[in-house]
Amino acid sequence: MGGISIWQLLIIVVIVVLLFGTKKLGSIGSDLGASIKGFKKAISDDDKEEKQDKSAQDADFTAKSLSDDAKSNDAKKDEKRHDKEQV
Repeated sequence: MGGISIWQLLIIVVIVVLLFGTKKLGSIGSDLGASIKGFKKAISDDDKEEKQDKSAQDADFTAKSLSDDAKSNDAKKDEKRHDKEQV
């Protein structure tokens, strides 16, 4: 008693066709196909964007010591003083 036989499946198909009609079933099928295509395209576009995001480097995360940071700040201050003296 395990499953649906071919005759039972055929009877279900006939009932569905009688209820909805062939035109309605055709339009439902084409709408379903279009939505599946759109879904697959959206998934593939997301995959492409993720690959591009991983390959693109957003920022430079090189390690700097505090002394390097202090030197760069001192250099910026010296430039500002020099610019003010020239004005």
